[in-house]
Formats: sequence, structure tokens, C-alpha cells
Amino acid sequence: MHFGIHTIDNNFTKILALFQRADLSVFHQFTPPPSGGGHQFLRALIQAAKAHGLIVENNSISHTTRACLFNSFNFEEQRLRVLRRSSVLYVHRVDGPIDTYRGRDEGLDRHIWQISQEFADKTIFQSQYSLEKHLDQGLIFKNPTVIMNAVDPGIFHSNNRYPFSTERKTRLIASSWSDNPKKGAAVYAWLDKNLDWNRYEFVFIGRSPLRFQNIRMINPLPSQELAGYLRKNDIYVTASQDDPCSNSLLEALSCGIPAIFLKSGGHPEIVKNAGLGFDSAEEIPALLEQISANYLYYKAAINIPSLESTALSYLRALELA
Repeated sequence: MHFGIHTIDNNFTKILALFQRADLSVFHQFTPPPSGGGHQFLRALIQAAKAHGLIVENNSISHTTRACLFNSFNFEEQRLRVLRRSSVLYVHRVDGPIDTYRGRDEGLDRHIWQISQEFADKTIFQSQYSLEKHLDQGLIFKNPTVIMNAVDPGIFHSNNRYPFSTERKTRLIASSWSDNPKKGAAVYAWLDKNLDWNRYEFVFIGRSPLRFQNIRMINPLPSQELAGYLRKNDIYVTASQDDPCSNSLLEALSCGIPAIFLKSGGHPEIVKNAGLGFDSAEEIPALLEQISANYLYYKAAINIPSLESTALSYLRALELA
């Protein structure tokens, strides 16, 4: 009898799972930090689940596993197919729509929908915008619910942040892990040319397809260092388009910074009254003046979910709490 290599690998994977114990499985291919928002959120969620006394495994399903959270398309579908057990509850965390977010139709959202139809018992969207945008495209997911992301409060917090003052330049900051043009580079380029640099200073942390003359650029930073920069600045600016639930925006708000945001994607849901939205870059200077004049009001209006409350919502959806 002849066995293919894939058959041997699959059997070994199943046997290995018999010797493991876990309550929750997270199927996601992590990359080392600094990395994008999805990686950051899932790392924080896993730590929160462990704090609730749960044993968490990655890309495996043990004989004791009660629930599996699989992330978008960022996992090995065949591995989940091999390890799938009928006694496990499967919950799909969906991002996007990704084709809208990336600005090109590659059929990825339909592929994610097909994955969900095959595996999921429930679906978690990160914003109401994301859920409704998928419905607009005729993509109906199983048992959907909306749970906004949250950030690690041990890293992103407002303790010891620099106080705002009108007697110095107002400090603006933006950050982006991706250099996708839809992350707002054109808006930052307009600000680079048109802001009054006698009144403002601006730092951009991350990747950009454009270079700036007046905006100081810093390469992507680990979370601890990024949080330190956020606490030194006054107003966060985000111009990303169709972003379903920006972790960068959540990180800034968690550090006590009001936001200027493009009225797109999930931004209005996240910021609410803790900042002001714009449709075009030309509106931003007046909005900056408005926030500066009423800074304490906008800062006090920051109201985002805690990691603890978000983790509990996830665990309830996973039927583990």
C-alpha cells in the first residue's frame, strides 16, 4: 500500500493533536512584530483568554478543544479541514471587505465567504460598516455579530502622556503598517505642503509610498516604542479609506489622543465624539484649530472598548464564558 506525503503529514498532525490539551484554538499565521493590526489584536486576545484561565493553542485542534476562532483567510485551510471535529464550535473573524480596502477586485472576499460557508457556525465582524458592506455585495454570513477590536492596555494607555499646551507647536502623528496608497498618503502629502509649520509639527510612523519634506518619517516600530511616541503627541490623523476597524486608530485613542479622521470605513464608529471627520484634505486645518480650541472636551470624549470587555464578548461568542 502506498501513502502520499500529504496523507502521512495529515495523519501525523492528527496523532500529535491527541496528546495536546486546549480549550480554544486560534487559526492564524502570525508574523513577528512589528506587524499589522490583525496580528496585534489576536496576540492581545490570546493573552486575555489565558487570563480567563483558558488554554489556547495555535493552528491545532486538540481532543479537549471546545471552540476554534479562525481569522479571515490568514490560516491554512487544509490543516483546519484535516483537524476539524464535529464537537468544536467554529467562529470566523472576518475583515474587510478586503477587495474594497485594497482597491482592486481579486475575488478575495468571495473566497473568504466560501471559507465561512464551509467551516463557520458563527461570524464576527469588526465594525457595523464591515458587516453592511459585505451585505451590499450579497455576501451573507452565518450568525453574524459585531465586536470591535481592542488593544493591549499594558502597552497602549494614557498614563504619563505629555500634556497639551497652546504655548508650543501642536504635535500631530499618523501611523500605518501598510504602504497601500489607500492608507492616505495623498492626504498626508497635501498636509506636508499646506500646513502652517510654524504652528504644527508632524511625525509619520510606518510605511508610505511617498516621501515628505516637512513631516518627519520614522520606520515601523514595535508596539512599546510606538505607544511612547503616541503619548508624546496631541492629535492623531488618519486618512485611510475603507478601513473596517483601524487598530492604529484604536491605539492612538487608547493613548489619550483625539483624532482627525477620513469619514470612511469604521472610523466614525471608533472615534464617535472624540474627534472630527473630513471628506477632503482641505478641511483638515480648520478641524485642527477646532480640536485645539476645545482639546479637553475631545480628549474626555474618548470611549473605546477595553480589551477585557472585547475579550469577554469574543469568549461569549465562542461559548467559552
